[in-house]
Amino acid sequence: ETVRFYHVMSIRTSKRPKPQAIRTQDNARSVQLMSFQLSKVNDVTLIEVEGQLIVGNRQELKQGVLDKLEGGDLKFVVDFANTGYIDSSGLGVLVSLSKKIREQGGELRLSSLNEDLRTLFELTKLDTLFRIADDKDQALEGF
Repeated sequence: ETVRFYHVMSIRTSKRPKPQAIRTQDNARSVQLMSFQLSKVNDVTLIEVEGQLIVGNRQELKQGVLDKLEGGDLKFVVDFANTGYIDSSGLGVLVSLSKKIREQGGELRLSSLNEDLRTLFELTKLDTLFRIADDKDQALEGF
């Protein structure tokens, strides 16, 4: 299941355009902000994030993970191999999800943080909250 979110540009208004979920890939006026793919690897839910995890799209990722949690999934890996930026609201969603998953007896692991993202997690001390692996295969090991 792949969900893509686009930033739709509007020529008629000076207001800041809002991200919208669009299920098609053909939109000449759009700039992709984030998409994520949910899949199962054995009994682990793998979430592969592409693009930026920011205030405009964090809720969609949160809801996707919460739906899986409500469905009984307890083991999660969020892979950021194709993610270049996470803002404070994106970090907040990850912390919130980690708490909810732990409350249910599960675990949320992160993988493939680039150098800037790893520094962000270290500066905010979030590297002590999450188990962070170099890649998704390492994150999946020993679950």
